[in-house]
Amino acid sequence: MINYEDIVSQELEAWRRKMYAKPNLFNQLSKKAQMKINNWIPEKAHRIITESIKNMVKATLVGSHVTTKKPEMQEMNLYQQDQLVKEKLSTYRKTATVEGAGTGAGGIFLGFADFPLLLSIKMKFLFEAATIYGFDTKAYEERLFLLHIFQLAFSNEKERKKTMYVIENWEHEKQHLLDMDWRAFQQEYRDYIDLVKLLQLVPGFGAIIGAYANYNLLDHLGETAMNAYRLRLLAVPEE
Repeated sequence: MINYEDIVSQELEAWRRKMYAKPNLFNQLSKKAQMKINNWIPEKAHRIITESIKNMVKATLVGSHVTTKKPEMQEMNLYQQDQLVKEKLSTYRKTATVEGAGTGAGGIFLGFADFPLLLSIKMKFLFEAATIYGFDTKAYEERLFLLHIFQLAFSNEKERKKTMYVIENWEHEKQHLLDMDWRAFQQEYRDYIDLVKLLQLVPGFGAIIGAYANYNLLDHLGETAMNAYRLRLLAVPEE
């Protein structure tokens, strides 16, 4: 009889292959277009955007940590942890869907408000997931890991592969990490969601697109977070 950890190991192998897979033609063309647009943006503007997102993320990290409660079950096996994370993800997906529909229906100004609101929902979910899997989010290294999960979920091929390597080798790589590469962090996130968020501003379609996009963005983040923490929990300790 196959036990649950064997099933998870098989799922992790399939997920690894997906993380290291080459992008399809559409993603390749989209990345080239985004790179051209980014080259047109003045360096000063890039610095301002980077600093703004950095401050926004750091503020969200603090707020999420304060409001995150430890689950009542202190001793859980991996199956129980996974099920609880899935329950939490379902709740956060619904919240993100309602938020996306509301801001999408509100036109341009509310559409822009969706960015920090959705970011807050994503970070709150990541804190919940980390806590359920037994990691202490008070520790600086755990917050860095959390941010690497975020970056892994919302990056294109080159940055995704680099981040995946760091996550797979976390115990070694964390010793060399002092902070995030915030320029890469914000650029990859913006590139990943720019198109769908621009469509969310279109009158008449914004609510539908906003709800659909936010649902899928949370779903993707949930899959990434679960598998990243599974990797750590199932990792064989070095001799």
